[in-house]
Amino acid sequence: MYPASFRYVRPQSLDEAIRLLEENPEAKLLAGGHSLIPAMKLRLATPSLLVDIGRLDELKGIREEDGAYFVGALTTHAEIERSSLPLLPLVAKVIGDPMVRNLGTIGGSLAHADPAADYPAAVLALEAEILAKGSGGERWIPAREFFQGMFQTALSPSEVLVGLRVPKLPGYRFAYEKFLHPASGYAVVGVAAAVLKEGEAIQDVRLGATGAAYTPFRLEEVEVALKGGKGPEEATRDYVPPVPLAGDRFASAEYRLHLLRVLARRALEKSLSG
Repeated sequence: MYPASFRYVRPQSLDEAIRLLEENPEAKLLAGGHSLIPAMKLRLATPSLLVDIGRLDELKGIREEDGAYFVGALTTHAEIERSSLPLLPLVAKVIGDPMVRNLGTIGGSLAHADPAADYPAAVLALEAEILAKGSGGERWIPAREFFQGMFQTALSPSEVLVGLRVPKLPGYRFAYEKFLHPASGYAVVGVAAAVLKEGEAIQDVRLGATGAAYTPFRLEEVEVALKGGKGPEEATRDYVPPVPLAGDRFASAEYRLHLLRVLARRALEKSLSG
C-alpha cells in the first residue's frame, strides 16, 4: 500500500523541530524511518506532516560527560555496535540486518517503544536515563518510567528524545540473550543482564526483559534471589513476572514464560562466567 498524503519538512535545528511539533499536533518525527515508514505504508500511521530530524548533528554521536556516556538519539545501531559502551553493543549487533543497523537509530527505537524491540531490555538493565526536550526545556526520564505501554512512552507529543545517559558501570559483566522471530528479527523474548561480582558473591544484578509482555520490565524477584545467594537455575526456575505476558499465533504466553526463564538463566550464566 501507499501511505496517505502528507507534508514534509526538514528543520535546521532541534528548536525548530520542537516548534513544528507544537504547531502541528498530528506531525511525526522521522529519523531512520525503519519503524514509521512501514506503519505509514500500512496506514497504521497517517501523520499530516513528517518532520525529518535525520540530519541534525546535535543529536548524533557518543561522548563522555560527567562520568557517564551520552548517546545521541540519532546514533545508529552500527555505531553503537562498534562502540565501547556497556551492554548496548551486544544488543545492537543482533538488531535486524545490516541495512537496519546502518540506518536505524537508538532514539527512534526507544521513542517508538515497540514491545519486541531489543534496546528497552538493555536500558532497563543499565538504569539509563532518557533526555527529552520540549518548549518548556529539558528533562531526564529514568528508563523505569519511560516505557508506559505498547508503543507508549513518557514523551509528550511535542517533545523530542535527544539522547540517553548511560553509566559506565566499571567491573560489571554483561550479556544479552534473545529468541528472535524468524520473519521479523524482533525479540519474541530478550533478556539483558548486568552483574557485579566480588569474589563469588553477587554485589549487584539487573535484569531487563523485552518481548515477553506488552511493555519491558525488570525481573526484580530474580535479582533479589541472586543477591540472596541463589544460583541462576534456582532463581529463575519458578519465576513469575509482575505483568501479563503477551501471546500470539507464533508464541503463546506460556511459551514466552518458558523462554523468559531460560533466557534469563542463560544471560546470568554468561555474565557470571565472563
